[in-house]
Order: sequence, then structure tokens, then C-alpha cells
Amino acid sequence: MKTAATSTLQATFYIEGDNLDALKLLQTSYLGKVKLIYIDPPYNTGNDFIYRDDFTQDADDFDKAAQVTDAEGNRLIANRESRGRFHSDWCAMIYARLLIAKNFLAPDGVIFISIDDHEQANLKKICDEVFGEKNFVGLFFRKTKSGGGSASGTCAVEHDYILVFTKDLGCIKPLTQRFNENYLKRYSERDEHGVYFWDTMQRSSTKTRPYKIIAPDGTELSGKWFRSEETCKRDLAAGEVRFLKKADGWSVQFKQRLADGKKLRTILDEEDLTDNRYRSLSEELTKIVGVSFGHPPKPLVLMETLINSVCKNDFDSIVMDFFSGSATTAQAVMELNAQDGGKRKFIMIQIDEPTPDNSEARRAGFLTICDIGKERIHRAGDKIQAEYPELDTGFRVFKVDSSNFLPPMPSLIENIKPDRDAWDLLFGTLLKCGQSIQLGVKEETIDGYRVLNYGSDILACFECNVPAAVFKQLAERKPRFIFLRDSCFASSADKLNALECFKCFAPNTTVKIL
Repeated sequence: MKTAATSTLQATFYIEGDNLDALKLLQTSYLGKVKLIYIDPPYNTGNDFIYRDDFTQDADDFDKAAQVTDAEGNRLIANRESRGRFHSDWCAMIYARLLIAKNFLAPDGVIFISIDDHEQANLKKICDEVFGEKNFVGLFFRKTKSGGGSASGTCAVEHDYILVFTKDLGCIKPLTQRFNENYLKRYSERDEHGVYFWDTMQRSSTKTRPYKIIAPDGTELSGKWFRSEETCKRDLAAGEVRFLKKADGWSVQFKQRLADGKKLRTILDEEDLTDNRYRSLSEELTKIVGVSFGHPPKPLVLMETLINSVCKNDFDSIVMDFFSGSATTAQAVMELNAQDGGKRKFIMIQIDEPTPDNSEARRAGFLTICDIGKERIHRAGDKIQAEYPELDTGFRVFKVDSSNFLPPMPSLIENIKPDRDAWDLLFGTLLKCGQSIQLGVKEETIDGYRVLNYGSDILACFECNVPAAVFKQLAERKPRFIFLRDSCFASSADKLNALECFKCFAPNTTVKIL
């Protein structure tokens, strides 16, 4: 894996490359650590981008016979309905990824998957197998169009779906509905306990309670009260009730406080269904990066709603999107952190799909979808940080690549590829050792030799012919890990002496030599 550091004090990152490869690399380090996964995979409409998956040899033979592979055997092509494996190819693609994705979810983790009618039924069956039928949370709909939906066909199609599964249904809390802005406007009052509005205690509903309330002037008020007598007495004692004198008598009112949130019944409530912000809006992306996107991105407010439904009070949670597209999910994480002071982290993965020739994005210099996604995170982060300077919106970028090591050959003296630098070796080794890759890295020198200090307790030195005095100083700091390479040692004797030094001064340190 190649690295490109845009921030050395960051806890979130973006990966360019095939998501299946990236997930395999990350799964040991982030096993059971992700609170929420959202993906918006290709809907398999017949024009979707398909990944470089090697399903079976029979499938390869089929593809060659059908002339649907290029000269190198890559299958970066549209999955046409005329193909004999139209549905099975898509199912194989998504199944492999979901199987690994499950490993990332925390016990109370939740996965949201956007899909439409093309593969919704197949996706549900796949998720039943991967996550277990008992861990099905729900199938929510999202209105995507208005004015009749699709112009063709026998009915208007103006929606897609969001399929929701969890790692363990017994561990998760109810998903909460995010209150819309118009609803929140009612809560115009605030005290030390939060926001509220004054609501009347007397209702005409049949579900009211008849009892007497004593007004400030001693008048006994009889009515159909909204709250129980016990709750009313408690609120009176706590100063949560007020009496207003009116021409026809007293009005009894209580502080109606904002609840934690209604249970998520659908992704959008009735009022939201008419709100264009919840639909696929290219305008949102255009405002940030200046170009439109070939595939309409999911609305920012929709992603905020999904993340909030699971991570509202989990400020340190990790959110993953391995079909990240224009990186709406990343921006939503940053926006929510700005709103509530959270420190949620994101992991974005996107294959470096080329932007269409002669497209607006290509003319603006965005050669791949990754270029658009990274630029969106940069610009959205800068905008957020201008308003919230204390919020860290930097992120680290990785690129999935081949192994750092050359194939084993007796004639080779050096086993590491010449184009790999110290950062490549550090992060590749971290993943091999099952360590996270989101912590900060500080560069320092010891007696003129470059040392990388990762997260304060992992040291790495990949210089050549490192003297014994440097090894001694590394050992005296007693880190959890020390990463070295064979070329650090001028001879086999120097290597043995260094290992003895580590045993002596840092017996609990794990030494990894590449």
C-alpha cells in the first residue's frame, strides 16, 4: 500500500483502489471496530462500473467467449443485461465484499446499503446469508424523484431503498429519527437542561387524565390533562410547569423538551419527502468542487440522518464507506462533528475509476472519481474549519498497490522494491502486524539516521548500515514495536548484536525485521 500524507496528526483516511483488496488489507487492524458502514454500490442497471473480480475459471472462459474482457483480461466494463451472468456477476461481486465487511462491524455495528429494484431482492438474500436473517433491521425507502418518476414503464418509479442489517440485533439500540429543521423551530426556549417549548396541559384527546390542579390563587382546576397526575406533581416541584392567567381562567403549561429522537420508521418523514435536499443533488457537489458528477451523489443531509441514527451519542465511532464515490459520507461525518463536537472518524475507499472523456470533470482536471472525492473532502473540511477552527479536518491518503517486497530469488541481496519509501514500509508493516493506520507519525533523527515515530509507541528505522549506538537508543525508549529492514545491518554479526541489545534494554518490545 502506497501512502500520501496530507496530515500527520489525523485519525481518518481515504484509500484509492479496489475495495475488495483494501478491505482484505484492513480487516485485521480494524476487526470489530467500525460502528457504521454505509455503501452505495452499483445498482446493476446495465451501465454500471464492475470491479476486477475473478469469479471462477468457468466465468473467465465465458467472458472470453463473449468477448467482454480486454487484452489484459480486465473486466472494467458495463455489466449488460444481455450477458448470461448479468445477475450472478453482480451477486458474486457484492457477496465477497459484504462477507469481509461483516468482520469490521462492532457488536452493535450497523450497515446501510442503498439499492433499487434491479437487485434489491437478491441483495436481501445475500445479506440474510452473510449477517443472518435474525439480524435484519429493516428495508427503508427513499423518495428520489417527484412529478411522476420514470417517464417509461407501466408505473412511476420515484424511489430507491436502504437495506439495514446489524452484526447482532440484540446489541444495538433503536435507530433514532433525526428531527427536521421545521420541527426544531418549535423548541425556541432553552435552560440549563436543554431546549424546550411551553406546551398546554389540557387536551381534547380521549387519552387524557381527569384530576385537579391547584392554581396560584387557590382555584381548583379540573380538566382533561395531557400528563399523569404523578408526572404533573413532579414537574410542578421541579419548576417545569407554569400558570398563565387568561380572560376565561388559567392556562396550565409544561416544558415540552426535545426527546432523544423517534425510532427510525423510514429514512425520511412525510415533510422530508418534499424536501429536495434529500434527493440526489449534483448541485451540492458542484458548489464544493465546481463540477458535476456523472453518478448523482447521495444528499449530504441523508447521510447525516443515517450516521446520526446510529452514532448520535457515540462521538469516537468509526464510519466506513467502501463505495465512497464523491465522498458525501466523509463530509457528513465532518459536518456532524462540527455540530456536536464529536471526533468521529471515517474510512473511505474508492476505486480509481476514470472520469468520462470530454466530461466537465475531466476538463476541470479530475482524471478519476478519487480526484473528485479527495478534493471534496479538502474543500469541505476547509470550509468547516473556517467556522470551527478547533476541528481537525485533515486526512491521510493511501493507494492500494502491490506488495512492498520483490519475489524471493537466491541472487537478490535486497528484498524490497526500489520505489518504496519509509512511509510505504511503515504502513505496510503496521497492517501486517494488525495495527491501526490512522495515528499520527512524527519524523525525527537519531545520530543522523531517520526514524519514524508512529503513535508514540511504535518506532521504525529503514536506513542502511545503522550503527549500534542508534539501536541502543531505540531500545532504551522501550516501544511496543520496532520495525527495521535487513539493510539496517552491515553484516550478520551486526544484526545479532542489535537483537541482543533489544533483548537487554527492551525485553517486551516486538522487533519486526523486513
